[in-house]
Amino acid sequence: MNRSAIEKLLRDLHNHKIGPREAAEQLSILPYENLDFARVDHHRSLRSGLPEVIYGKGKTTDQLDGIIKTLHKAESDILVTKLDPKVRKKLKHLPSGAKYNETAQALVIQKSKNKKRLGHIVVVTAGTSDIPIAEEAQITAELFGSKVERIFDVGVAGIHRLLDKVEGLRKARVIIVVAGMDGALTGVVGGLVSCPVIAVPTSVGYGASFGGVSALLTMLNSCATGVATVNIDNGFGAGCIAHKINLLGE
Repeated sequence: MNRSAIEKLLRDLHNHKIGPREAAEQLSILPYENLDFARVDHHRSLRSGLPEVIYGKGKTTDQLDGIIKTLHKAESDILVTKLDPKVRKKLKHLPSGAKYNETAQALVIQKSKNKKRLGHIVVVTAGTSDIPIAEEAQITAELFGSKVERIFDVGVAGIHRLLDKVEGLRKARVIIVVAGMDGALTGVVGGLVSCPVIAVPTSVGYGASFGGVSALLTMLNSCATGVATVNIDNGFGAGCIAHKINLLGE
């Protein structure tokens, strides 16, 4: 139950639309709701400003249906990450308005319509193969309320493609750089801009890239200042951090 849901509950109680018993039942799940297989954290948005997000990989369709249902009942915006398209097709009880991005493997159910998006985040990819992780970051930041611009396929193998976009990069409050293989794009972008840069290594690359470890190490060892690195393929984490940095500018 997020802040707006609690405010609505109190208004309904004040206006006698619900009774004390029903209000008590709804408040009883405020900290978390026990579904046996999951303890859904309804209090998270009050503590951290961001609601609980569902990591889709490894969960059964019944578990996903149950968690989505309880979050929807609590008036939360819902994001399911790493949701395989085959599993998505098996979900039975999705609320109306659910949108699935197959590229990012992300399911979004947004309760707050027409939310104004703030600030300016830019998501940059080295190659087209990095787009799924970049779109996960974009979807995350946009759901939480940030304005996001995309610049795709500007890796160091054709550095002139990036240099054409420097003016746009310098207007950003925070930049997310998504790259696999050698991960070198992060240092280049970090050397061109004054805003924070969040590096996302991806598992894209041939054998010696070690499933993204090569890009991860390059990004961690970047000589550019103001660069921070998240885990391999963690577009969601990058979107969350970028959103919080972006809001500081408001």
